Amino acid sequence: MEQMIDILMDAALDVLKLIPFLFLTYWCMEYLEHRASDKMNRVVQRAGRLGPVAGGLLGIIPQCGFSAAASNFYAGRIISLGTLIAIYLSTSDEMLPILLSEQVSPVLIGKLVGFKALMGIVMGLIIDFLYKGDREHGHIHDICEHEHCGCEKSILRSALKHTLQIAGFLFLIGLVLGGVLELAGEEAIAGLILDRPFLGPVLAGLVGLIPNCASSVVITKLYLEQALGMGAMLAGLLTNAGVGVLVLFRVNAHKKENYAILGLLYGIGVVTGIIASLLVG
Repeated sequence: MEQMIDILMDAALDVLKLIPFLFLTYWCMEYLEHRASDKMNRVVQRAGRLGPVAGGLLGIIPQCGFSAAASNFYAGRIISLGTLIAIYLSTSDEMLPILLSEQVSPVLIGKLVGFKALMGIVMGLIIDFLYKGDREHGHIHDICEHEHCGCEKSILRSALKHTLQIAGFLFLIGLVLGGVLELAGEEAIAGLILDRPFLGPVLAGLVGLIPNCASSVVITKLYLEQALGMGAMLAGLLTNAGVGVLVLFRVNAHKKENYAILGLLYGIGVVTGIIASLLVG
């Protein structure tokens, strides 16, 4: 009983310390989304052959509607496949808020965000060079991001809502991690994953495909707890495109194409993770 109380207290204290940082981060993100998201979408549409460059750079801003909007744009053939993949790979979903709230080194944050953006740009350009696809322009009738991310019109209310949601996720994850570490031991858990350069990225990549912010929260927290290596973390975060993939399956009528895009995203993430595991650990 005492161990359970300790685990509950530790999880609650960890989350309480993070709430101010989470709220400030989400307030800034909501401000950007409300004030600049339309401009960002127009930039991507007008980028042409440089679409993957624009998508990779703008995708690093963690807002809930951008990957969803990209899926709608692709379904209407307004952007290319390479641009879509660039946005999927570069978007960080909840990674950035968690890293900022945990006060991780700005250098490490910059490297992670920069690497994801670079991977998105490079892979997007390669895909567009190899695959021309259907270049016919379409028209999207319902591109409302509100429908997909549940964002509020009020910046303050939306920031508070996101903060409480992620705080709840973090609390539950803290409980689970605390219980598992207490029962199995931190060294045993870390060794189970860290000693497997191939299995780690494969499993983390599958977790990243889950179209929910919880997946990026779990992957980032496990990395910060040193239960995931750099390669596995990269695999999971590269495959994590927020709700973008979910929206793609809803709005794009070509189901085989959707599965091919899903496999392409997963393959890029896992291969990158395995290479990183062999090189970095």
